[in-house]
Amino acid sequence: MSRARDQFEITPDILLRAYSIGLFPMAESAEDSNLFWVDPELRGVFPLDGIMISKSLRKTIRSDLFEVRVDHDFDAVIASCAAAYPDRDKTWINDRIRRLYRQLFDAGRVHTVETWLDGELVGGLYGVHLGAAFFGESMFHRKTDASKVALAHLAARLRKGGFVLLDAQFVTPHLASLGAVEISKNEYRRRLADAIARPASFWAWPKGRLVSGAEALAGLPARGDAA
Repeated sequence: MSRARDQFEITPDILLRAYSIGLFPMAESAEDSNLFWVDPELRGVFPLDGIMISKSLRKTIRSDLFEVRVDHDFDAVIASCAAAYPDRDKTWINDRIRRLYRQLFDAGRVHTVETWLDGELVGGLYGVHLGAAFFGESMFHRKTDASKVALAHLAARLRKGGFVLLDAQFVTPHLASLGAVEISKNEYRRRLADAIARPASFWAWPKGRLVSGAEALAGLPARGDAA
């Protein structure tokens, strides 16, 4: 994995330019004010026709147990993604990251998909939209399957809007179980160049419209594991 420290102030425009050539920023920790550019040799992506949805997860999605909101509370989502949990005691999301992505959210370049239960935010994700590419940044959950439901709704929305690339940055065992795969840097850059040159709409389902689990599932290929 290649790393390069930033030597100047990163602006939202610079950040978008970095994404367009395959780079993204991280910090060593939430307490470290420095950022470095990451350019992995192997890149994680979700094939939009290959999201793995188990029978049990499909049932949860269809039940609408969670209310799925989009771009409702960015600050709460990124704060939750940055929080420490029993199985994760550190995070790379520092104050500079929060400010930059808030600016991109205000500009309509960053989006959230959020899962709510009984009026409480219990899961979700955020990422960057550029052309027909969506760059997933981070996700979290406080209830079983809450982040998986958000991912499924995101994938359905991207497919409906004409997206061709869902970037996952790195493949973890958890993401692999949901269908994420690794591709080479060269292959990723080829797909990226194609994706950002294409038009796509994140709002193929209009802003503010609640999308049911049945609608989301109808927009995804009928595949998954047997569990």
